[in-house]
Amino acid sequence: MWSVILMGLAGLLAGGAIAFHQQKKPRWTVFSFAGLAVMALLAAFLLTLPGK
Repeated sequence: MWSVILMGLAGLLAGGAIAFHQQKKPRWTVFSFAGLAVMALLAAFLLTLPGK
């Protein structure tokens, strides 16, 4: 369940990064949103791995 929520959050963050890029916002804002999107996807992937 949490992995689906994190993937949705990653989609929203990626959309924000794209929107900020189109609005010619500072690069650090675009990279911040993109980095957070990647971390959310990584967390969602790690949650799907089987435990010991």
